[in-house]
Amino acid sequence: MFIPLAFWILFLVSGAYSASHTLGLSDGITTFQTPAFSFQIVNDSQTAYSIRPGGLSGSFDFLPYDVMTKRDSDGQYHLGDITFRARIVGSSSAQWINGDSARARQKVIALPTSGSTLAAADLSPTLPSSFPLNITRRWNLNDSHLQLLFDVSNTQSSAVELGALGAPLEFNNVKSLRFSLFAFSYSFSQIFTDRSTDDTNNNCSFFDPYIGLDAGYVQVTPLLGTLPPLIVTPVGKSPLEGWRFLQEETSTDPFYQSQTFEGLYEWQFHTLAYAENEWSSVVPWNNATSAILQPGETRTYGLQFDVAPSIRQIENTLLGLGRPVAVGIPGYVLPQDQIGKLFLIYASEVQSLEVSPEDALSWKRNSDSLKSSWVGFDITPSTWGRSRLTINFADGTTQTVHYYVTKAAVQVLSDLGHFLTTNQWFDNLMDPFHRSPSVISYDREVDGIVLNDPRAWIPGLSDEAGAGSWLAASMKQFVQPTMQEVAKMETFVNSTLWGSVQNSTGSGQYAVKKSVFFYQPDLVPEYNYPSSIDWGDWWSWNQAASYANDRAYDYVHVCVAYWALYRVARNYDTIPIAQTWEWFINQAFETVMKMTDGSVGYADDGLMDETVFLYLLDDLKREGLSSNATAMEDRMRARQAVWARTRFPFASEMAWDSTAQEGVYAWSKYFNDTMTATNTINSIIAYQPTVAHWGYNGNARRYWDNIYGGKLMRYERQIHHYGSGLNALPLMSQFESDPDDLYLLRVAFGGLSGPLTNIDEGGFASASFHSFPDTLKWDAYSGDYGPNFVGHALNSGAYLVQHPTFGWQAFGGIVTSHSGSSVHVQVRDSVRRRVFIASLRNLFTLDAGAFDEFIFDPENRRVTFTIFPSPNGIEDAAAAPRARIVVTQTKADAVNMHPSVDLREDAGSWVVPFVSGVAEVTFVPV
Repeated sequence: MFIPLAFWILFLVSGAYSASHTLGLSDGITTFQTPAFSFQIVNDSQTAYSIRPGGLSGSFDFLPYDVMTKRDSDGQYHLGDITFRARIVGSSSAQWINGDSARARQKVIALPTSGSTLAAADLSPTLPSSFPLNITRRWNLNDSHLQLLFDVSNTQSSAVELGALGAPLEFNNVKSLRFSLFAFSYSFSQIFTDRSTDDTNNNCSFFDPYIGLDAGYVQVTPLLGTLPPLIVTPVGKSPLEGWRFLQEETSTDPFYQSQTFEGLYEWQFHTLAYAENEWSSVVPWNNATSAILQPGETRTYGLQFDVAPSIRQIENTLLGLGRPVAVGIPGYVLPQDQIGKLFLIYASEVQSLEVSPEDALSWKRNSDSLKSSWVGFDITPSTWGRSRLTINFADGTTQTVHYYVTKAAVQVLSDLGHFLTTNQWFDNLMDPFHRSPSVISYDREVDGIVLNDPRAWIPGLSDEAGAGSWLAASMKQFVQPTMQEVAKMETFVNSTLWGSVQNSTGSGQYAVKKSVFFYQPDLVPEYNYPSSIDWGDWWSWNQAASYANDRAYDYVHVCVAYWALYRVARNYDTIPIAQTWEWFINQAFETVMKMTDGSVGYADDGLMDETVFLYLLDDLKREGLSSNATAMEDRMRARQAVWARTRFPFASEMAWDSTAQEGVYAWSKYFNDTMTATNTINSIIAYQPTVAHWGYNGNARRYWDNIYGGKLMRYERQIHHYGSGLNALPLMSQFESDPDDLYLLRVAFGGLSGPLTNIDEGGFASASFHSFPDTLKWDAYSGDYGPNFVGHALNSGAYLVQHPTFGWQAFGGIVTSHSGSSVHVQVRDSVRRRVFIASLRNLFTLDAGAFDEFIFDPENRRVTFTIFPSPNGIEDAAAAPRARIVVTQTKADAVNMHPSVDLREDAGSWVVPFVSGVAEVTFVPV
């Protein structure tokens, strides 16, 4: 998203530094050395100042100690603060008393320490005088584990209900600003947060929760992806019941809740007081609770801090700490035609399971696990939408696992394609902006297309938030074409994309506009710009700004549309298409060449969707278009050479981003730059976690794009924005090259599954899910969903692995039986074009047709596929005239596979005829 220089200058000078410095930094800090950490607290507040893992070379700190002088005022939260809501039981008013230790700071009362206690304080001076409870905070060392404990005591003569209690978590996610304009780079890092790009990547962290009650935890992962992460777990009965964003002042340096500083969250032990008020219109992640403290009663809540050896070892670290661990296969997004696997491990046995909503899921024990310490369940989905599975253990521990159920996966895609090409189809030839015909942006709240928005690109068919809908519609044809939808998409390409969004003639041929919509009433006097919209902001572009063609990101979306229709025209000659496949592939090629001719900004950044460039290059080679392939390869080599020269080649329009990694990895791997490819994978796993929650599992970090593409505009941790699908592409590619790394498979499949949840029961696809607990809903705008679907469409498939703990498992399929001689798998992913068999190191892909099932003989390394002309059960899907299967060896030691019978080859694929509507082909080692 291009942001003008003037906007940033205005933003940077808009705030004034706060004059209140109440944290007490001037009175010094105290240092403690524990077996795991060098740990410091501020003397006056006894909040944490620094947490540095011991034994690390270097000086990595999980806390923003170096900007603490900018975060030392009232209302700024730190690790060790506490928030609360309480009321006297039986009081006539029964009003919640609100407060927190950061609101109006006073020096706390230091208490004597002994034994395992490092520091202790009575928090009364910094809490409201009306607060009916006494709170003592202790920093404790328990058997070498650093703990933060709160002793909450009822000193009243009446019982007190604790309706909310939260522990703010402050970790260092304050980042630099790197701002690119055309071919130039402007660095405001010293003005903005005193961090360069290197500083950001070397010193900052992201943190994400598993909101799983007693099994809940928070993982804090350094951006490098190679340093040990911090794991925060509950002490005693201190459930992670809620995850609340903390509001702070936003106008002063270091600019809280901005694109350079997402902000902080708190671990909530109780949430009833919020559920009854601000959250009353939503269904929370977990049932809201409160606690009743009788007179004289004290209850202790606490958090423990430990370091895992690596991000991949987080779950093993939790096991070592005695915490319950859940592993879902293929994850926590379950289409109704699939069966999930859930594996649990804990010292206490499972006593019971329950689900909300009732009957949303059903379960039965399975015997998949090869180790008796793990208990396995088959999870059968039923009711569409969010669901929560609660596991009750015999010792009173409670764990929740959060699922999202969709329609059958292929049906979800069918619904999406229909909605995009009907409800979102705009056909008004009188439109002065030449947006017709097209698949245009949509507002689900009003159930209507978006023809006007102050952000010009949203109704302007370009940029991610304007191109997103037609981008998704194009890719849907690649994986599941229908005659009616293809006809509309070709009309759009021939009439609107080529000639309106993209210049079709003149010296600027193939250039792509940033928007075809603009705000300039004198140029379109007949158009009624709604007066209810504020057209005075920078993003209400005039014609010149909209028609600028200097943003490389926009070119990729156009290329994807051409490429998708090339694939349809090439492989489905039964679908009437006016243009030839040669025309579509040439249009895609010329768009890439224009983007990289030196006149377009950001062309040397990694770009969202650009994995399609890799597919395009391969297709140019397969089709014998060698001169074009060579020219394009040279352009990509030049871009990759730029990335190879820097440690952190992940730049974009933003200070920090998760969009460049896709392209950087793709071309670094292609050109055998192993170091850059590995650095990229490490970068991704630092911000794309795996946890037992559909929203966070495989959900790559995005937190500002609702400002530029959403209807509800705010900075927040977005759930399954397009980072999920796109960042899954490098992870899955790396897994295919290293199929022993099952961690990558789990994260990648979570990212690929996420885009299914964005699609509602009617087929509308939202840009992202709002994660703040007072909202918890999908955004009403279609926005920039398209790139998310690109990732989903390119890499969804069935992945068969022999797990060392759980045996034969299929991600995107159902293992119906397995014995020593054969493994039978039903293919159940949404695309049904890809099958990867890990033990063969071979990827089988279809250019046309749909896998239905396969049988793998592991001893003889034979695999037999059953292929249908279209996905089973989708009546309007176009039938492939013939199956075309490509075999790719993903590793040097891969088994060389060939069909067991003679088949015709065409452009690198084996052509398999259908007989009575089905094809069967066996591949054997050669």
